[in-house]
Amino acid sequence: MPLCAQSEPVDSLRTRSRLADTLVAMTNPPNGPGSPDGEDPLSDMLRRMFGEGGPDPEELRRALGQLGGAGGTSAPGGLPFDPSQLDPAMMSQMMQQFQAMMQSSPEDGPVNWTLARQSARQAAAGQDPTVGTFARREIDEALRLAELWLDGATEIESTGLLGKAWSRAEWVEASMDTWQRLTEPVAVSMSEAMSRAMRDQLPGQVPEEMQGMLDGMQPMLQNMGGTMFGLQLGQAVGALAQEVLSGTDSGFPVAGHQLAMVPVNIEEFGDGLEVPDDQIRIYLALREVARMRLFVHSPWLERDLYAAIEQYASGVHIDMSKIEEAARSIDPSDPESMQEAFAGASFIPEPTGTQKAALERLELTLALIEGWVDVVVTEAAKPLDAANALRETINRRRATGGPAEHAFGTLVGLDLRPRRLREAATLWEKIGEANGREYRDTIWRHPDLQPTAEDLDDPDGYVTRRETREQESAGLDDELRKLLEGGFDDGEGHK
Repeated sequence: MPLCAQSEPVDSLRTRSRLADTLVAMTNPPNGPGSPDGEDPLSDMLRRMFGEGGPDPEELRRALGQLGGAGGTSAPGGLPFDPSQLDPAMMSQMMQQFQAMMQSSPEDGPVNWTLARQSARQAAAGQDPTVGTFARREIDEALRLAELWLDGATEIESTGLLGKAWSRAEWVEASMDTWQRLTEPVAVSMSEAMSRAMRDQLPGQVPEEMQGMLDGMQPMLQNMGGTMFGLQLGQAVGALAQEVLSGTDSGFPVAGHQLAMVPVNIEEFGDGLEVPDDQIRIYLALREVARMRLFVHSPWLERDLYAAIEQYASGVHIDMSKIEEAARSIDPSDPESMQEAFAGASFIPEPTGTQKAALERLELTLALIEGWVDVVVTEAAKPLDAANALRETINRRRATGGPAEHAFGTLVGLDLRPRRLREAATLWEKIGEANGREYRDTIWRHPDLQPTAEDLDDPDGYVTRRETREQESAGLDDELRKLLEGGFDDGEGHK
């Protein structure tokens, strides 16, 4: 239905006026205030943003002039804002930021990963002091001590890695490539769906007199989904950067095989615990070192985790009805409304049967990792007076997750929490008590030895079931060897 000033409610008029106010900062006429060189900044900006096929600057000026009149307030030239009051430097900065948001590099693909990294760094940049020499020394000493204590609690050897103390921004830089790998299949589907929904819905959301400009804005609308998802992913990773305690705190070696801790987050984690700071550092260092020993000496483990995620992600599809509903709520005059429309909502339907199997395998593997770490660290941390209290606090934190972890899970539809952590810890305890530490730790040498969900339900039966499987496997090997060597009888005495 055509929009007209005579029939529009006040709220609609205000919306149109706000839209004009937002865009008029880009409409200085040539040779006017803010254009000392005689060039038309609006024409230059539109050409750089949309190419030669972009919107006509004169058409944009006329539309804004009509909007200004409709709003009831106007400046010279019929515009709702006086261009002579604009700061050219501010305009240039706004244009650069807008271009950076809407233009992704060819390497980025459908998702603006460059913007995701920038957004993550900005989100993590609040209270993020540079790690000083003293803090680095404390972390280094804690990690070295953890290596020594773990030697007496596990047969899995030291990694020989040097410890690092990171700021939140350094954690973002070290882990961003992994987050891209983990989220890319979902991110690509989501960004393409967002772009398609906004490209279809936005034309009905702007005033009629500006409809002609949308044809020249198609490149921007095509990139908008990747831009919005890049922003959201970056903010989610930036929020995680304010909570993570170490490089493997999420259960994955997201920063690669690097032994690292985040001092500022460890300090905040310890607030209110009434536990000496050095004990907190040592306990967390024990957990970091224990996980890294697993990932370094059991390379199949990392591959299995990523394989489970990729199997889940390959079946992800987007609920377009929810995307379209969010797109309809966008206020074109309010740039922040685009981000708000897609923030905090999940557009990923319930997982399919194949996806559920992948998630179950992922949760089981994470639970086995965290359960083993819990048992080994409990043994190694006996010299710490606060070890039991810290154990309970950490296990509760891993089982429930924090706000940033929940936000990340909502965004990509992936929950990285070890739901059966306590059952897994009980399993490792029983295996160690019955067969010793060496038997327990050699289980990590090969994926075929890994406990199953049945073993979590019945930890006492793991050893018996493993022996049965090994006997069956040995029998099959014997039969295969006889077959290859021609050792089977055909029933008539001939081989």
